[in-house]
Amino acid sequence: MGGGGPNRGGRPNNGRYVDQTRVNERIRSPKVRVVDGVTNQMYGVLPTAQAIRMARERGLDLVEVAPNAEPPVCKIVDYGKYKYLQEKHKKEAHKHHKGGKVKELKFRIGIDPHDYHIKIVHAEDFLAEGHKVRIQLQFKGRQMAHQELGHELAKRIKEDLHNMGHVDQEPKMAGRNINMQISPLPEQQRHRKFKTHLKGVTAKADIKHQDEHDPREDKHDHDDHHADDDHHERPPPPASQE
Repeated sequence: MGGGGPNRGGRPNNGRYVDQTRVNERIRSPKVRVVDGVTNQMYGVLPTAQAIRMARERGLDLVEVAPNAEPPVCKIVDYGKYKYLQEKHKKEAHKHHKGGKVKELKFRIGIDPHDYHIKIVHAEDFLAEGHKVRIQLQFKGRQMAHQELGHELAKRIKEDLHNMGHVDQEPKMAGRNINMQISPLPEQQRHRKFKTHLKGVTAKADIKHQDEHDPREDKHDHDDHHADDDHHERPPPPASQE
């Protein structure tokens, strides 16, 4: 806290500067504009020495936060906590910037439901990580004569992903493909429609298949069962007598 650490104020550490922030006695201006870093109370312009005393009386530091202002703006804060928050914000900003890549997914026209589900889950994953997703819908052979199928698929993809991203490049024909691009919504607005993993997809398909079985098969099985019962219950023929 008060007094400043050995590497504060831009002092070199092993030949490189660790921190360029001016703290306490390293503040060069004779007067500074003082703000309470906890309550945001404004103390106005004070002699730097007086502001440092105010900070130290509270067990805190005087930290220069706007060195180019006239006079420089300083906050009375716990310098350790201040630097921690600064580094945290930098990492979050870097992470957001790093996450802003463009991922590409390709869909065939007439794609089967299982493959479609896999690709949509991947699209949700990318958007959840803050990436943009470029969608390419591919026509093969005579499918080019039915471009409406591609636009229907594009509409379906947009609807399935609308809780995760917004379309910033509408579907457009380019050669034998339809291209579109979706950007992620703000993190707090994202809501996944599909699972984050594919476990159970096949099982779900099997359950659906079982639910849609032909009731006539039950009747056939029932009849077979009775036929078996009749066969087992029929008494054996009497033994021949000589």
